[in-house]
Amino acid sequence: MTSSNVQWWPSPAKINLFLHICGKYDSGYHSLQTLFQLLDFGDHIGIETTQSGKIELVDNINGVALQDNLIYKAATLLLDFRPTAKLGAKIHLTKRIPLGGGLGGGSSNAATTLIALNHLWHCKLSEKALLALGLKLGADVPVFINGHSAFGEGIGEHLTNTQIPTAYYLVATPKSHISTQTIFTHPDLPRDTPLMDFTHYQFELTHNDCEKLVCKLHDEVANLVNRLIHYAPSRMTGTGASVFAKFASYSEAKDVIQHLPEGVSAFVAKGLDVSPLHAKLAEMQTVSHV
Repeated sequence: MTSSNVQWWPSPAKINLFLHICGKYDSGYHSLQTLFQLLDFGDHIGIETTQSGKIELVDNINGVALQDNLIYKAATLLLDFRPTAKLGAKIHLTKRIPLGGGLGGGSSNAATTLIALNHLWHCKLSEKALLALGLKLGADVPVFINGHSAFGEGIGEHLTNTQIPTAYYLVATPKSHISTQTIFTHPDLPRDTPLMDFTHYQFELTHNDCEKLVCKLHDEVANLVNRLIHYAPSRMTGTGASVFAKFASYSEAKDVIQHLPEGVSAFVAKGLDVSPLHAKLAEMQTVSHV
């Protein structure tokens, strides 16, 4: 049972509407171009501020060491910015985003933790400062701190906000574990897609450079892509294993769930230009100024 003092914050999922790999840096990271679409579906993080000076995770993820949990790591990064060392937090997690699906769950959790604690602890860090902290935790964290649908370049951290026409996405995840590191270090991964001008973006003219390789290595992903493509434009997100299909209405997307292969989990979500996390932050800032 959670305390009535817990404040709940949204931690939305994302999909990559496309993912082009345009080269490789000397650091080992890849040069990417992508389009991040935020979704009205995600996890929820509950935070209760304390006077213990400590970070406590009430719901750690099974199989993840505390020191490796991105929520814990994000909260720890903010400790030096507290106005007093007495401030601590008990953090709860309601998990809905499938693990390891390329939907940004861990990165989103980290971003929500940074933004929420920055507000609740009165750290007064700017968004620019939070973006820098977020990048230390992972290349996908900045897009959630930025809080807007955006084209991404570099390793995904250079963001250009954009508006995406409203669509509904059926997001399906097979029972498959895909290692991002394995995909990005695989010799068969394409790394030479030409840089594109975002002003000429059309979904049909883009692709996911990881999809062909992942489908070759994982039959269940290939089968899911082949199934969904019969109903709507479909594509793998990130390095997988989740696959999305794009529809004009919620009902159209929902109807296709019954046609998915056995063992596949799925949800339908609306694409958002503005993150629900930032809507929550604006609400909290308004209340605190009243």
